[in-house]
Amino acid sequence: MRIDAYNQVRQIYQTQKTAKAKAAYQKTGSYGSADQLQISQTGRDYHVAKQAVAGAKDVREDLVAQMKEKLANGSYNVDVDDFATKLLEKYNAII
Repeated sequence: MRIDAYNQVRQIYQTQKTAKAKAAYQKTGSYGSADQLQISQTGRDYHVAKQAVAGAKDVREDLVAQMKEKLANGSYNVDVDDFATKLLEKYNAII
């Protein structure tokens, strides 16, 4: 088996490849075609919606202030029956 012959053939192909790349660069000013990216309208809409959600606050400060005020002055009352019903609904949903 002649390994040196393989290396010579590989070197010839590499030289041809390099020559083609240089010729393409001289002709177009770049080594290959530029990559392009096209984003669909749905993708653009998703991006806009994601930015809007990211800009929104997680905590509604007006409601928090209102609840703090009710708790502070003692006017916040919880209906025990409503609380028990909702608690059981959540518990049954888990099971």
